[in-house]
Amino acid sequence: MTNSIVQTKFPYRYDVVGSLLRTQTLKDAHAKFKAGQITAAELQQVQHNETRKIVAKQVDLGLKDITDGEFNRSWWHLDFLWGLTGVDKYDYHKSYKFHGSKTRTDNAELSGKVAFNPDHPFFESFQFLQSITPDGITPKQTIPSPTMLFRDNRSDNWPKFYDTWDQYLADVAKAYHETILHFYELGARYIQLDDTTWAFLISKLHETADDPDAHAKYIKLAEDSVKVINQLLEDLPADLTVTTHICRGNFKSTFLFSGGYDGIADYLGQLNYNGLFLEYDSERAGDFTPLDRIWNGDKNKRIVLGLITSKAPKLEDKDAVINRINQASAKVPLENLALSTQCGFASTEEGNKLTEQEQWAKLKLVRDIAEEVWNVD
Repeated sequence: MTNSIVQTKFPYRYDVVGSLLRTQTLKDAHAKFKAGQITAAELQQVQHNETRKIVAKQVDLGLKDITDGEFNRSWWHLDFLWGLTGVDKYDYHKSYKFHGSKTRTDNAELSGKVAFNPDHPFFESFQFLQSITPDGITPKQTIPSPTMLFRDNRSDNWPKFYDTWDQYLADVAKAYHETILHFYELGARYIQLDDTTWAFLISKLHETADDPDAHAKYIKLAEDSVKVINQLLEDLPADLTVTTHICRGNFKSTFLFSGGYDGIADYLGQLNYNGLFLEYDSERAGDFTPLDRIWNGDKNKRIVLGLITSKAPKLEDKDAVINRINQASAKVPLENLALSTQCGFASTEEGNKLTEQEQWAKLKLVRDIAEEVWNVD
């Protein structure tokens, strides 16, 4: 991967995962739009105004890279997938299996061969974000990993459009590669691919340990995921940083998956990303034992420790977090570590169960700890 040989700046020592709580003004505008009381153009104007506010807030906090809070979407993943050529929206008629909460039943399905869409609405959204980002700050674009097309029945009808599964995977990788290149052409230099597939595999590989046939199915998913991700990352520009966030599910402060990284560490270690954001805010994530295998000795790669939860308002103890960073440095050198919240604050428009003020306090704590540990400003 071309860009891994020069990347050092990002992920920054204190980084933001992506989504932020939707403001009440934005929520009210969405309700009015659904009721037919305002137009799409009026809704977009509200979205732009509210995005300006949260960009300014991130800058005031001293963040070196900022996001649009994902204010342009309802779901962290589906809105992007629906924008690809060959992917359509449909009603799954099932809620995603979060612990203690039910989601809406939206989903995506193949409607043709998957391809890059030059008119994808996320391009316009990025251009707006870039236009309001001050000099010296990097606008970070988040999109779902291509592996999100492989799950939850989204690829069930691939034989309608492809002769082989490998042909389908090749098209997915190509569509993503071209999409990322277009973001780059528009000025993007920092892109993050969010991914729940690896946490899904943690659970499934453990559950099927005594069932060889079922286990082989999930091993194949892991291998296919590595292949597609590394293929889309090939020959990207040297000054483009691409990272991933390994998510365990995030909906109204609930979660989908539990378990340590041991079973997937070697696969994560094969991924040619510049950095990996790992959730480590609770015992559900296991300990730091697999970190060295995930990092895999790449001195140009950063592991971002998600030690500050985005699911609950209580602030973590600063010294306890610093102690955990020091523990992790026994597996990965401190210079290859960074800090973030464990996830975003609103992977869907509903958002987690804390206030905007509590959200900003969490991000300030991330910054304050990082400044002390790495002596950055």
